[in-house]
Order: sequence, then structure tokens, then C-alpha cells
Amino acid sequence: MDSNFHPIDQLPTFSGLQAEHERIEISLLLEGIYRIYGYDFRNYSYPSIRRRIWHRILAEKLTTVSGLQERVLHDRECLERLLSDLVIHVTEMFRDPEVFLSFRQKVVPLLRQYPAIRIWHAGCATGEEVYSMAILLHEEGLYDRTRIYATDINEDVLKKAEKGIYPLRSMKDYTRNYLQSGGKEAFSKYYTASKDSVTLHSFLRDNIVFAQHNLVTDRSFNEFHVILCRNVLIYFNTQLQNQVHTLIYESLGPSGFLILGDKETITFTKHASAYEAVSTADKIYRKVQ
Repeated sequence: MDSNFHPIDQLPTFSGLQAEHERIEISLLLEGIYRIYGYDFRNYSYPSIRRRIWHRILAEKLTTVSGLQERVLHDRECLERLLSDLVIHVTEMFRDPEVFLSFRQKVVPLLRQYPAIRIWHAGCATGEEVYSMAILLHEEGLYDRTRIYATDINEDVLKKAEKGIYPLRSMKDYTRNYLQSGGKEAFSKYYTASKDSVTLHSFLRDNIVFAQHNLVTDRSFNEFHVILCRNVLIYFNTQLQNQVHTLIYESLGPSGFLILGDKETITFTKHASAYEAVSTADKIYRKVQ
């Protein structure tokens, strides 16, 4: 769960006509957000979006979805608060270290053949996994010829990512992840610690481009050798998952690598036959068609 979202103890329970009215209200709210502000949450998973909307309703001291709609459509600051609830940001450095270890062992040797490497982190949140990849590539001697494009829908989290400043209290867990991912140095060499935070060394940002990009509404902007889209698709419904998988397929170069989250798969998508598994357990795939 991301740090900006705290689940409410109990969602309102509706049935029959009340439940149908609530669905209509939520549909109108999401349609209004899309038409006025351009953020498209209309095909997000309904249980997840409903829970987060009610969190914001209660936080705003309102009682109905329609009440929230009235406020959001006329108050940009309220919209920003709602966006922080709707956009999921769950990340850490070297998250799922076995994935980074598998990438190091199985993908890096194949990337060495390219004179220049382009990587896209889609839904990068506050950037911890982006910097993790930069560290890994630095240790493998590939970072100097790599450009990492780190994108997210939320401008606020991108600003945090660009700074590369993280809580000192997280470093114990991050160090453990780093070592389990096959790290080759003392993890502390990559940051400078202060009283309660650490700042990653600036060279790690040299080849990273942070930019706003909406997976739902924006198009492909380059051809990539590697695309990481981890734990983003699980919040979309089937229609939207297929739409984003098409965007990824079109953005991935021949023999490019796709890395998904642990609860995600390409198995039931229309592009499933276009990939072969590099590591099924770690959700790493290679484009073959």
C-alpha cells in the first residue's frame, strides 16, 4: 500500500437500487474528471477505485460520491488530493530482489551487444526502482551507454523522484534487497546520509529522463530494449490492460524485454504469442514476433 493512502475501516454497504445509483455516481465522477482534466480512470478496477473514492469522500467530510464530484469539478486542489488516492505508488529500491538478480544474470549479458540501450520504466512512482536499475547497470559497466526514461502520471511524485532523496529509515531494507539482487559493492557508496534522509549520488541521475506520461491516454514515444511496467496493470480492468499491453508491444523493439509485476501476466492478452518467457517466476519476457 502506498504511503498516501490509508484504507477506511468499513466501506458503505449498498445493495440493489442503491448500489446501482452509486455505480452511476462513480461513473459520472470519473467521466467528469476525464472530460475536464484529461485523467482517465474509467477503466480502473471498480472495487479498488470505489474504495479510494470513499476514502477521499470521508477525508473531505462529505457523505456522497456526488458531493465529491461537485467539489472536484470546481476545486483543483481537491482534484489533486483525489489523484493522490487514485494513483497507486508502491515501490522500494530493488523491490523483489530476485527479479533484479534474474535481470542481472539473464538479460544483462544480452544487452551487452547493443552500443546504446534504451529502457522505459512505466509508472515509476517516486523513482526507487529506477535508481536501482541505474546502480545495477553501473555495476555491470552498461550505465554509460544507457538512457532510462522514467514516467508517471503524477507530476508530484516525479518531482520527488528527480531529487533522489529517501528516508534513512528505509536503508536497512534497501540494503538487504540490494545484496539479495546480486549487488557487488557496499550499498552505502551510492548515497550520502544526513540526519533522517539519504541523497543518492548525482551520477545516478545523469542518464535518467523523468517525464509525465499517462499509460491510458498517451502514445508510444520511442522504441525500447527494455520496458518495466510492474504492478500497474493489476489496477486496470481487462479492456484497459489489453490497451496498455498494445502500447507496450508497439514500444518494444525486436527481441526487447518486458518485465511485469509479480501478480501480472501476458498469458491472457492478445499479444501473448509474441513473447517467450525468460523467467516465468520473475515475469521477464522477450519479444519474439
